[in-house]
Amino acid sequence: MKIVGCKSLGIQPVYDIGVERDHNFILANGKVASNCFNKSHSTAYGYVTYQTAYLKANYPVEYMAALLTASSGTQDKVQKYIGTCSSMGIDVLQPDINRSEIDFTPVAGKILFGLSAVRNLGQGAIECILNARNTDGAFKSLADLCDRVDLRAVNRRALEALIYSGAFDSISPNRKQLIENLEALISWAQDRAKDRDSGQTNIFDILGSTNGTKNTNDAALESAPQPPNIPDFSAQEKLRLEKELLGFYVSDHPLKSVGQVAKLMSPINLSDLAEQNQRATLSAIVMLTDVKPIITKKGEPMAIVQMEDLSGQAEGVVFPKSYKQIEQFIKADARIIVWGKVDRKDEQIQMIIEDAEFIETVQMVVVELPPERVTKDGLTHLRTILKEYSGQKNHAKRPVLATVATSQQHQFVRFDSKYWVQDYKAAINALNNAGFPARASSLNR
Repeated sequence: MKIVGCKSLGIQPVYDIGVERDHNFILANGKVASNCFNKSHSTAYGYVTYQTAYLKANYPVEYMAALLTASSGTQDKVQKYIGTCSSMGIDVLQPDINRSEIDFTPVAGKILFGLSAVRNLGQGAIECILNARNTDGAFKSLADLCDRVDLRAVNRRALEALIYSGAFDSISPNRKQLIENLEALISWAQDRAKDRDSGQTNIFDILGSTNGTKNTNDAALESAPQPPNIPDFSAQEKLRLEKELLGFYVSDHPLKSVGQVAKLMSPINLSDLAEQNQRATLSAIVMLTDVKPIITKKGEPMAIVQMEDLSGQAEGVVFPKSYKQIEQFIKADARIIVWGKVDRKDEQIQMIIEDAEFIETVQMVVVELPPERVTKDGLTHLRTILKEYSGQKNHAKRPVLATVATSQQHQFVRFDSKYWVQDYKAAINALNNAGFPARASSLNR
């Protein structure tokens, strides 16, 4: 018996269940299992696999929220599952000081980020924030929060984490203003706490109580230090700081804008790198987060890079021969498509990068097929032209996409990779000359 069909749903583990022979189990491929257990154990795993597959198929938002919560202490897993959510069309919303709970929470078909996954925000700080919110309602501002929580539990480090991760964006979207004003707000709130502890009454509290307000009130908040009138961080800086606190991007991602179109390049996800065949040339749409130049014993330059995509992170190696050709692309924060092979050394998985190009300049070939050309002879002619320009087997190629016009809509068809081309400009000329209107199209269109 073999349990299959769940891997495409992202359900693990998937087990082969064999028959008992001499106290071992023989798998479907005839090899003795390296890690065996009895049939009752196998049946239990099979049943759990079925249950989780059912939940993911029928309650995807709730299932992924639970999966993210269970993995909230492991950043690599959270990033991987956020990537899975993206591929499933489920939005993961950034933390919100007035909506987020401890765990990841399903909200109207989306998942709200859980406070437990924000780095530098401890359990005590989270409980203090939620207690204050549940007791006296939503926070009106950062000053309101500082005045209502115990700043010994919710310290400066925790407040910075909330600001940088975007938790205050719904009430104060200028993160730089909040950071610049934070020190003064903490001092103001601590002074107010000391006055309350000593039994002293602030004039603003008297005014507030006269107006019938409760606890922290508008009159008291008017005495809080006002933020400086300065522009916010740039979008790129916001994302960088956000990643430092969460370990990954949530409000946006530098690769998200090309996510759907990039699928036409048939890239792998970095989280799936270990599952790939070493002999095949692979491609991946990545951002380089770190580049470490190296000089070999022969005096030749090469590089070790850290890459990431929407699903996870991986290490890449650019050897001297390739580095000489693609050095201009191997820069920190560069968004590139890389081609290469998997390299396994012990338990470490790397990608040997052989070619690269900026995402902004990557081109696809788009062929327009009138209905009258969609015939056996027409398609055979088209494939013959594409094969002529397919070039060498293990080198970077441009994908070919066909659009077929019908009376009501356009159908898009991606050709198999064996029909992709290397010299796309020459291929486009040949296609146009043969009566197949063709053009180049950018991934970043």
